[in-house]
Amino acid sequence: MKYLTLDYIRAHSRIDCDCENEMLETYGSSAEDVVLNLLNRSLEDLKEAYGGEVPTAVVHATLELVENFIQHRSPVEQMNLSVVPYNFDIMLKPYIVL
Repeated sequence: MKYLTLDYIRAHSRIDCDCENEMLETYGSSAEDVVLNLLNRSLEDLKEAYGGEVPTAVVHATLELVENFIQHRSPVEQMNLSVVPYNFDIMLKPYIVL
């Protein structure tokens, strides 16, 4: 993972066991890639633009995406209404490069 940590993901998602670490790392890496692609930025560019760190709102949005991946891990759901919450969008918009 580029800016999330396994401990941070586990704390955010309230997962106490080590039994899902590999899956959580995959979700974390995937979420980071999705967010950086949506922002149209590299990690280096994002850090350089914001004082050497990833902005808190971007980290929070990435954690929400990880949580969405965890909650909707099955490819087939009875009613597939899984959408990323609106606040995901508003947290990332200020950081998008057009």
